[in-house]
Amino acid sequence: MPLWPVYTGAPAPHDGITRLPPPPPWRAFDGGPVLDPPDADGDPAAASPDRAHRAATYQATEDTVQLVNAALYLRRPLLVTGPPGTGKSSLAYAVARELRLGPVLRWNITSRSTLGDGLYTYDPLSRLYAARHTTRPPGADADAPAAATGVEDHLRLGPLGTALLPYARPRALLIDEIDKSDLDLPNDLLHVLEEGQYEIPELVRASRDTPGGHAEVLVDGADRRVPVERGLVRCHAFPFVVLTSNGEREFPPAFLRRCVSLRLRQPDDDHLAEIVRAHLGEPDGYARQLIHRFLSRVGSGELATDQLLNAIYLARSSGLGADSLDELAEQLMPYLGRSAQPDAF
Repeated sequence: MPLWPVYTGAPAPHDGITRLPPPPPWRAFDGGPVLDPPDADGDPAAASPDRAHRAATYQATEDTVQLVNAALYLRRPLLVTGPPGTGKSSLAYAVARELRLGPVLRWNITSRSTLGDGLYTYDPLSRLYAARHTTRPPGADADAPAAATGVEDHLRLGPLGTALLPYARPRALLIDEIDKSDLDLPNDLLHVLEEGQYEIPELVRASRDTPGGHAEVLVDGADRRVPVERGLVRCHAFPFVVLTSNGEREFPPAFLRRCVSLRLRQPDDDHLAEIVRAHLGEPDGYARQLIHRFLSRVGSGELATDQLLNAIYLARSSGLGADSLDELAEQLMPYLGRSAQPDAF
């Protein structure tokens, strides 16, 4: 049985990730102790109905399947570029669902995001407050638990930091809208994603006074603690990292050459029909008219597929007449931008 592809775009989840061949020697990682992957329902936000629906109904193109597998085989991040509404973010959930990678770790990027935000957060003020309350006042219950004063009690790993833990199989990490970041973040990500590891200085210092340098820290998205030895986190299975971009900026060549790049284009007639079928069932005659109208307008400005889905859903459920439906569809599918889309079909 051929190993390729591991990700197929099929609707049924499977354990094909276990068939991945060993990584290239320059992308091999040996972090430990190895952790069991979390349950798919371990993070309620990641398992929300809307995200589960997007994952189950995602319609992958042939190019998408090929380049997702390239990223998995090469243990490289996948940089996904395309217009709004083409399914860039949904791809991470679809791959995680099919390959049973557990809850998707999501890092939403803003202009103020820094590498540290993605790795971990540490609250020294809460630790100081806890330290002041370790001494029980006279008459206090002797059996009451003392306030936690260790560094690890006031530290939580972020989505990137959690993804780089030594899990037995890759975690899925979505770094959404990387083009919104400041100029330094892509370069700052280079070292961590290339090395597959990072240090937590607060735990490194605390380990000097801790036998064995062992700490238990909270992970992103769950109240679960995992071991960290001497403040160093190193992955075992490199995570499946999806970075999304609307194509609003250029990235440094050093960043691009360390990613597998996938460009999503506006879907054609057949692909749009598949998307509608997956979300809303077989498209009827009016739905196909809306698909045709959507495609005829998409070359003159920016439109998103979810605008089309909204129009078709209301056409089926509102009970309006034809003239009212046409007017409503026009209002639901305004241009999001006036720049022409050279990739439109």
